[in-house]
Amino acid sequence: MKPLPSITWGEVGGREAVLVQRCAAKDEDACADLVSEHQRMVYQLSLNLLGDHNEALDLSQEVFLRVFRTIHTFRGQSALRTWIFRIVINQARNRQRWWNRRHRRQQVSLDEHIEQNGDLAEQGDAGAPDRALDRKELAARIATALDALPFDQRTAIVLREVDGLSYEEIAFSLGVTLGAVKARLTRARQALRATLKETRAR
Repeated sequence: MKPLPSITWGEVGGREAVLVQRCAAKDEDACADLVSEHQRMVYQLSLNLLGDHNEALDLSQEVFLRVFRTIHTFRGQSALRTWIFRIVINQARNRQRWWNRRHRRQQVSLDEHIEQNGDLAEQGDAGAPDRALDRKELAARIATALDALPFDQRTAIVLREVDGLSYEEIAFSLGVTLGAVKARLTRARQALRATLKETRAR
C-alpha cells in the first residue's frame, strides 16, 4: 500500500496550528472556538451517516470528547477538518455495529441539503410548487437509496458529494488507499443509479 503524502506541521495554517496547540494545552476558550467552528460540520456528517437526529447529537458529543482527548497527537498529517472527519467516521462505524435497526433513518438530511443548495432545481423556477414537490420526492428516493448502501460506500459518497472532500481527503478520513476510495465511489454510484431507476419505474 503506497502511503498518501502527509502535510507537514509547518504547512498547516498559522491560526489553525495555534488553535490546536492551545486546545492541546487545555485552553478552554480555544476548545470552545474549535467546537463552534466545527460543530455544524460534525453534526451534519453524523446525521448523514446515522440518519437520526438524537443519535447524531450524541455522536457529536462523543466526537468532540475524542478530539480533545487526542488532539495532542495531531501533527498536521491532514487538515484539521479532515482529521475530525476521520474521528466522526470511526465513531459512527462503532456505533452502527450495535445500533438497533428500528432507529433507522427518520429524517432525511439530504433533503435539507438540496433545499438549501438548490442542486436539483432549474434556474428561475425554484419556487414552482410542482418543482418543489419533484425535489422533495427525489430527495426522499436518494435518501432511501443511500440508506441501503453498505456503511463504507455510504460514507464515501457522502464525503464526496455532500461534503465536497477530495479523493485524498476521503482516503485519509477512511484510512484506505485512493484506489479503494475510487472503487467504493464507483460501486456506490452504480447502486444509487440502479435503485433510483427502480423506484422511478414503480
